[in-house]
Amino acid sequence: MLHVALFEPEIPPNTGNIARLCAATFTPLHIVGVTGFRMDDKALKRAGLDYWDYVKIYRHIDLEELYESLPNSRFLYFSTKGERIYTDWEYKNGDCLVFGPETRGLPENLLRANWDRCLKIPMPNSNVRSLNLATSVAIALYEALRQVGFPSGYDEKAAKLHPVGEISRHQV
Repeated sequence: MLHVALFEPEIPPNTGNIARLCAATFTPLHIVGVTGFRMDDKALKRAGLDYWDYVKIYRHIDLEELYESLPNSRFLYFSTKGERIYTDWEYKNGDCLVFGPETRGLPENLLRANWDRCLKIPMPNSNVRSLNLATSVAIALYEALRQVGFPSGYDEKAAKLHPVGEISRHQV
């Protein structure tokens, strides 16, 4: 199993689209820190459509709490500033793919402290600063799933999880 973590996401439709992606791939979604919106925002709900019952969402006060909740995970940090291309990484089950806020990305000090695990998605057009957050998560998650294997089967117990209005902070 892989994990996706969004650090301080700012735009509700991006988070909703990412939640929908996580529902489709049985990938837990971790929301870390203060969001730029309420978790019951209409745009967030609309972007996730009627799939909210199928995504496992965890809230964490900060990155330290995220790390504590996934003690056996490797944390991979996605940034336009990274040097290693995301397809050059060997993903493993348990990896947590961490993405920063839409307008500023992950903090520079976090990237520098974890430079060996900073990955980038190449953009041949140098006039484009970054990709949409939901697009970036989809690209990276599907590469990781391609490498570790796509989940199969339907787990009836895991199907109905946390409607968006009832997300609580807890550990995996």
